[in-house]
Amino acid sequence: MTTPMRQLTDPKDLRALAHPVRMSILEQLIVFGPLTASELADRIDETPANCSWHLRKLAEHGFVEEAGGGTGRARPWRAASRGLSWSEKDSSEASKLAGEALTAMLVDREVARYAEARRWLAVDEPPWREVGGSSQGAMWLTEDEFTELAEDLRGLVTRHLERIHDPSVRPPGSRLVTVMGWAMPAYHPDGRPVTAEDAPAPATSATEEEEK
Repeated sequence: MTTPMRQLTDPKDLRALAHPVRMSILEQLIVFGPLTASELADRIDETPANCSWHLRKLAEHGFVEEAGGGTGRARPWRAASRGLSWSEKDSSEASKLAGEALTAMLVDREVARYAEARRWLAVDEPPWREVGGSSQGAMWLTEDEFTELAEDLRGLVTRHLERIHDPSVRPPGSRLVTVMGWAMPAYHPDGRPVTAEDAPAPATSATEEEEK
């Protein structure tokens, strides 16, 4: 029986997960249910031996567990939890560094997957081809507005989360869509935040100068 969510705090667990193959294995088990090392190898383009090795490492840290039945590489494995969370705030220095490394790996992985998906999206069928893509922007926000935007993003990214864990509620014709978003303040190269005070004062027209 998988647990709903696991909070990661041990730097050893964070470091153990910061590997693209292990993250791919865990993602497959969360989304598609119990799979064997051979089945995982076909899905993520790895060898069964390599998948078996990474499965054992994931099991050592409690990320996966045997689902029962089968032997050797024919043993099915399942995710031990439905999701993972970790915080780089209020953590030990070791946990903070490990969490930063895991987050960086995830971002790099998603950027690479985005680039790969763009190639296939160009030849996909409509309306998937027309709708798929990305949006980017910048905006001036107060602290409260920034908090509200971050909460809105979290709500969008976790919308229909129950469909990940329960295949029975996936609508006919649905496809797996990856969604990633972030809201981050802008900084100068020296680390100073970019504030409204950095903007130059509006230029004064010659007519305005004459009126003064």
